[in-house]
Amino acid sequence: MNLIKRNTVPFPSIIDELLKPDWLGGIQNFNTNVPAVNIKETDTSFGIELAAPGKKKEDFNIEIDHNVLTISSESKLEKEESEGKYTRREFSYSSFRRAFTLPETVNTENINATYEDGVLYVALPKKEEALPKPKRLIEIG
Repeated sequence: MNLIKRNTVPFPSIIDELLKPDWLGGIQNFNTNVPAVNIKETDTSFGIELAAPGKKKEDFNIEIDHNVLTISSESKLEKEESEGKYTRREFSYSSFRRAFTLPETVNTENINATYEDGVLYVALPKKEEALPKPKRLIEIG
């Protein structure tokens, strides 16, 4: 029984690297329609920062269902220009949907969001029981 798998293609890794769109690493699954996200944690909360320049706060839809936070946006831009006897229309549609599974420690009742300078900020406070306990000094008797 042979447990070693042999590849008969010479230099498969070079061929794979040349055919991939990801020559510099880290962007192979990059999709320009999905905004980039930063997620951070502090002692008292989690925070989501979603880069979506050019949108308005009304363009976003934020939902929570069974501890899954979903951020989505759909916008439609119609531009109409008249040139002589002709009318030209240009349609532009953009949409995205990002979903995040929330930890059990998030207080879903107090989640809030703000949008400024092209970044959507979603604050996810932790439940009271998940907050760090203050240090307590014990006297030696």
